Amino acid sequence: MAVIHPRVRNRGPIVQTTDVDLSCQILPDVLGGRIETATPLRHNEGNAATGGIWRVRGPGGTAILKVAQPPSGTAGSSWPTSDEPTHYNYWRREVLAYTTGLAGRVYADAGIAVPEPLATGTRPGGAVELWLADVPGVPGTSWPVPRLGAFAHELGAAQARWAGRVPDLPWLSRRWLAQYLDHGPSRVVWIDRDEHWNHPLAEVWPAGVRQCLRQLWERRDRYRAAAEAQPRTLCHLDVWPTNLIDDAGTSVLLDWSFIGDGAIGEDAANLIVDSVTDGLIDAVLLPEITATVTDGYLAGLRDGGFTGSPDPVRRAIAICGAAKYCWFGPAVLSRVLRDGTFGHPQYGQDEGGQAAVDRLRGLVELLAAWAGDLP
Repeated sequence: MAVIHPRVRNRGPIVQTTDVDLSCQILPDVLGGRIETATPLRHNEGNAATGGIWRVRGPGGTAILKVAQPPSGTAGSSWPTSDEPTHYNYWRREVLAYTTGLAGRVYADAGIAVPEPLATGTRPGGAVELWLADVPGVPGTSWPVPRLGAFAHELGAAQARWAGRVPDLPWLSRRWLAQYLDHGPSRVVWIDRDEHWNHPLAEVWPAGVRQCLRQLWERRDRYRAAAEAQPRTLCHLDVWPTNLIDDAGTSVLLDWSFIGDGAIGEDAANLIVDSVTDGLIDAVLLPEITATVTDGYLAGLRDGGFTGSPDPVRRAIAICGAAKYCWFGPAVLSRVLRDGTFGHPQYGQDEGGQAAVDRLRGLVELLAAWAGDLP
């Protein structure tokens, strides 16, 4: 067993400063036989399926260690996990995606790569160590908009080839969106009265937009049903800039924890919205991101052999985006009115609640417009 107790220093915006007690069951050869340092990487610490992510350095090089942990029985997580393979946050799914080779080949024909899996090991308590190659390159949060569009083209081409033929693997997620909406971030919404929606802090959002957001939340089951009725393909279901790296021109897609059945357009919608939700990319770019990602995805579908009309796909992007983020507007107001702030604890960039509300005006206007695609 390799054991390290390093003192990790803050080396940049994606590093957490902490003391690490990292006991490993197995080391990949690339490290050169021992661990010298382990730098925690920023991730969603509220996800009960993830026991931590580190960039580990040895005398021979670096590798990424991600620990997948089984359910602990602890209640209250905003991202609960499960032993059920079809659960939206099944704790072993990413390990299986890599070790079966599915992650590596699913979008490969379209030019999308994944980190090379290096080794796996099981800890005494049942958690699994997943060692991956440390991919160099430019993170998606620093990509210019045309580069996001180029990736969207690759994604469309890849998903065209899986349209209507999602693999029958027992551990792929099924009805991911429905489970996410039942058990995920939507649970933080508590506003339900006129004084909440008309609070002075919310007035930067036009009254008509606030009304659309309120109706979207109240009618979320209809939007979810409409999203589930869209043509199906094999989706990643967590496509956003933090999970993207440009490695010398090759798109590398990270974090395969949710892979499974999804709608055509669902991943494109996610990429558009989550480009700006936490302030990692300037929200001023949202209109350009929306148009560029949409056009790139449609062109990729066509080039990948999808024969459907583009207009229903545009509508699918809108419906899936509205459905997945039906909670977003009310959640922003819930947090701002309760805590005076908004943002993901690991990713959020806003200095205060009013700054968040101001910054997100364009995004909630987009969600309101998308919601209008369902009568």
